[in-house]
Amino acid sequence: MAGAYSTLTDLTDYMDFQSLLRAEEGMVRQAAREFVNAEVLPIIEGHAQAMTFPRELIAKMGGLGFYGPTLPETYGCAGLSSVAYGLLMYELERGDSGLRSFASVQGSLVMWPIFAYGSEAQKQRWLPAMARGEKIGCFGLTEPDFGSNPAGMLTRAVKEGGKWRINGTKMWITNGSVADVALVWAKTEEGIRGFLVERGTPGFSAPEMKGKWSLRASVTSELVLEDVLVDEEASLLPGVKGLKGPLSCLTQARFGIAWGVLGAADACYQCALDYALHRVQFDKPIAGTQLQQQKLAWMVTELTKGQLLALQLGRLKDQGRATPAQVSMAKMNNVHSALEICRKARTILGANGILDEYPVMRHMANLESVYTYEGTHDMHTLIVGEEVTGLSAYR
Repeated sequence: MAGAYSTLTDLTDYMDFQSLLRAEEGMVRQAAREFVNAEVLPIIEGHAQAMTFPRELIAKMGGLGFYGPTLPETYGCAGLSSVAYGLLMYELERGDSGLRSFASVQGSLVMWPIFAYGSEAQKQRWLPAMARGEKIGCFGLTEPDFGSNPAGMLTRAVKEGGKWRINGTKMWITNGSVADVALVWAKTEEGIRGFLVERGTPGFSAPEMKGKWSLRASVTSELVLEDVLVDEEASLLPGVKGLKGPLSCLTQARFGIAWGVLGAADACYQCALDYALHRVQFDKPIAGTQLQQQKLAWMVTELTKGQLLALQLGRLKDQGRATPAQVSMAKMNNVHSALEICRKARTILGANGILDEYPVMRHMANLESVYTYEGTHDMHTLIVGEEVTGLSAYR
């Protein structure tokens, strides 16, 4: 609540949106928060500096049910609400965007399409192991020359009897170099289809991309497919054809992003508030100056608006009423607001804002990527624009 910020022990909740949560949802959030506090925060700055992902956390996250948590218990998942999933993403991204990205890709971009479009044999093979964190997945859609226009992809799959031969390259693939299986989307004579390509398949490689100034505690890779031959029964997702397949996966992941970025924003807001309360200049804390109060008031207002938007979206999603454009609105708004909150936090901390003693610069740099990936801010703006006008502005 508004008067409780001095303790800085819980998430920012100016409008008491937690009173709208169900008991199970609150328990999931608290468990995730305790995990991030104990396991993530003590090590994440070091991983970001070293450009490494904390792989030691993968199995622990699986043991806590963090992968594919909305999927049925039949496949080893938790069967949670969409709101509970969103709260989980909130807390994971409070730790780092790379951690939330790992869980988001695993659950929303690989496990969900296997559940929604895979055969029963594919579900049984992959979902329980992925839920435990024993197997890792990645999602191959974006290409070097095709991001916002996935229909233009150059990756091709040609049927040869009971097998498919795949050629192409994918770019900006989270988890790619550590994944046991890649869900690769390719053009076929039947339209765009999804294929499960296992690590070690001849002709398939996933070199890691280096030199990032953002998402440094995350594995980002290329996927290279050179005459990769896969078995149709084991590899091809039978339940979907066309762009509906990959775009529906992205809708699932974008929902998690709309929640997750608020966790990064919350971490930066609380850091800036605490700093302002303790940083003394001209014989008083800088929190007592009008300029800094204006920043803090704007930050908490935007964070609160984002929380309420995400919560309503989650309720609609659990009712089967959320639309892709509504998800786009939440992703567009919340990422933009979160990035601006991080930037304002950096100004409050002054020169200290760039030090790894504080999380602000790391979160701010991460959100520069989140602003662009899984649909750029501009593309989500056009999606909402088309929804409200009935007119497409893509061309």
